[in-house]
Amino acid sequence: MSLSAAEDDSGSEIHIPADIDWHMLDKSKFFFLGAALFSGVSAALYPVVVLKTRQQVSSTQVSCFKMSFSIMRYEGLRGFYRGFGTSLMGTIPARALYMGALEVTKSSVGTATVSLGFSDTTATALANAAAGLSSAMAAQLVWTPIDVVSQRLMVQGYNDSNSCKNVNPNVNFCRYRNGLDAFRKILYADGPKGLYRGFGISILTYAPSNAVWWASYSVAHKLIWSGIGCSMGKKDESGSIVMGSGFRPDSKALVAVQGLSAAMASGISALITMPLDTIKTRLQVLDREENGVRKPLNVLQTVRNLVQEGGLAACYRGLGPRWASMALSATTMITTYEFLKRLSTKSQEPLTP
Repeated sequence: MSLSAAEDDSGSEIHIPADIDWHMLDKSKFFFLGAALFSGVSAALYPVVVLKTRQQVSSTQVSCFKMSFSIMRYEGLRGFYRGFGTSLMGTIPARALYMGALEVTKSSVGTATVSLGFSDTTATALANAAAGLSSAMAAQLVWTPIDVVSQRLMVQGYNDSNSCKNVNPNVNFCRYRNGLDAFRKILYADGPKGLYRGFGISILTYAPSNAVWWASYSVAHKLIWSGIGCSMGKKDESGSIVMGSGFRPDSKALVAVQGLSAAMASGISALITMPLDTIKTRLQVLDREENGVRKPLNVLQTVRNLVQEGGLAACYRGLGPRWASMALSATTMITTYEFLKRLSTKSQEPLTP
């Protein structure tokens, strides 16, 4: 499927590079380069994830500035990278599963929807939504245990330095030396199910979030290019927009449109799925005490606690960092992703606009 930038009946013509399908990629290069590129992206954005996680488990609202200042004051720069090694180790296989499922589903569903007679815009949106859904579900098989371990390490700084007076009393303060030690202790205390705490809610969070994001991205991408086509075109006597010989955007324009589309999609996705993400984070990090024994919270107890702490507003704690994280992550991800696909295109199958 190709992303046509302007409506066919408008007479406008914007020549953007054609989309790259799964069969056109050198798979080994795609996964190897992808692991390297996305590891760098994860390192740059990890501090925002730590900030979001700590805000979500806080018993009261704490501003981003105050939380950042406390982490830097009591823990230093290292506080913003707690659990990063564990997260990075999980990112590589999780990203491989994610990208593989994304491309295979997008290509298959895209072909099927076009053959069923859907318009190019509708077919692209449906294919992207299905691809986002399947890729999120595949990645969570690896990512949930990594998420549980890394988030336990992220909030460990609360106990280490008393850097935040608003720490939730239900935070699990078991001492972990590193990711491997946390993995072993969680497995010993709760068994395999301890590593998959919040798996169901993670699927309910990330699957629709990805579906909404990819569908919104494809629609925003087309709308922006259509808007550019309309603004740069001239109307003839019949009122149709004509671009003359056509407009060929340079690489900077392509990246700008991709980035803007990603930021718009992130805003929509973050607003819709934020309550689920807060519940998921608390399920993975917080415990309850029963007869002197600490036990995992369930979804109902987590929701009840949030309602008692602040109602719907409590579900949106950390929305700012999550929106910023998703927007920055998505913008760098999509531009890196498209760049990666072009780097990984098979040489014997040159890509033409």
